[in-house]
Amino acid sequence: VQLQASGGGLAQAGGSLRLSCIGSGRSFSDVAIGWFRQAPGKEREFVATLHPSRGRRYADSVKGRFTISRDYGRNIVDLQMTSLEPEDTAVYFCAGGSRGMITSSLPLATAYDYWGQGTQVTVSS
Repeated sequence: VQLQASGGGLAQAGGSLRLSCIGSGRSFSDVAIGWFRQAPGKEREFVATLHPSRGRRYADSVKGRFTISRDYGRNIVDLQMTSLEPEDTAVYFCAGGSRGMITSSLPLATAYDYWGQGTQVTVSS
């Protein structure tokens, strides 16, 4: 699976951005797609994931503000980000994992096999 993340940019606090993870080489219907982010000087952290049968999971810090969704026809997983905060500033990565991932591993970056390049999100106060 090849993944490409896009849609990053600059937003003001309270604003919105939509990220897209575009896949090729394999149907997304059989792949868990996760979003992670990494801010300067910090470790990569889980943001959200969408598993074919185990559904959606969100980090507490984005719950209620971010929504992950899948367009099966176009092999795209979107991350709609609203009510953005300066703390959301980071490089965002999408990653793909096998359908066999167990629920407890969904937030773990090490559980994902495929990674796209990052896209920068900057939120100004």
